[in-house]
Amino acid sequence: MNPAQFIKDPDRNLALELVRVTESAAMAAARKMGRGDKNAADQAAVNAMRYMFNTVDMDGVVVIGEGEKDEAPMLYNGEVLGTGVPPKVDIAVDPIDGTRLTSLGLPGAVAVVALAEQGTMFNPGHIVYANKIAVGPRAKGTVDINAPVKDNLAKVAQALGKDVHDLTVVILDRDRHKDLIREVRRCGARVKLISDGDVAGALGTAIENSGEDILLGIGGSPEAVITAAALKCMGGDLQVQLWARDEKERLMAVDHGIDLNRVLGLNDLVGGENVFFAVTGITGGQLVDGVRYEGDRVYTSSIVMRSLTATVRRIESEHHLDRLNLLTQIYE
Repeated sequence: MNPAQFIKDPDRNLALELVRVTESAAMAAARKMGRGDKNAADQAAVNAMRYMFNTVDMDGVVVIGEGEKDEAPMLYNGEVLGTGVPPKVDIAVDPIDGTRLTSLGLPGAVAVVALAEQGTMFNPGHIVYANKIAVGPRAKGTVDINAPVKDNLAKVAQALGKDVHDLTVVILDRDRHKDLIREVRRCGARVKLISDGDVAGALGTAIENSGEDILLGIGGSPEAVITAAALKCMGGDLQVQLWARDEKERLMAVDHGIDLNRVLGLNDLVGGENVFFAVTGITGGQLVDGVRYEGDRVYTSSIVMRSLTATVRRIESEHHLDRLNLLTQIYE
């Protein structure tokens, strides 16, 4: 796609329209918070997100859909969203990054959406996991996913003007990361284990004074593409290698011509120069606050970004449930 189609109208910031999509998903999901039903929360978020997407003036196709890995209701790959008018865009969605967190009422769940010019988003196919290393703007260009952990931590520490002992490394709390965690601790760095939601974990590395310096380890490959969109807007860095869980997946990758040794950078995951990203908190956390109910009013906290201008906005919104339900009936 010709980026000029976007650039000729710089006042059309799709991120400011996308925030309505993530707000809707977050408010719908938050109604199911703490009820112990991941699929019910996901279904509510999907329904709200799909409804609001189709009010946005765009001709979009879902490249990174939601639900296949979790066997949950989804916005499926190839689904067409928007009103059908230009611009033509690729869409990556995660109506709930942290469905388990939402179902248990734990912090850290968010709703996220990313857009890019059509044909520029990487599709990992059936390889649903990937090894990742993510850092913020000050450490951009210093990491190598194939280098020893010790070397990467030393270079990030140098870039941030810190001692390695003062680094905080974000890692998903999974059995597969036992050796990685042991190696990070052996280097003297601090470890912050997260139970779910590595999109938010990666974004934390790009936020000044977040206390998170680098994300390491294996997480979802669809989430890697969404993370790349955000870090491209924020000036951070991400490297990814698709990861097969077993021999069956490795052979599947070979059959589909997928090189599991290939290192994918930001531009491989999300090409183009005009990327849009929006995130709204569901249960709240370090990145954004969660949805709050006060009578017939609902309060949401969001971040919206655009790579072309490197603009990052924080948006605090007040919603009137009675009026919203007159229009949509999706928050009841």
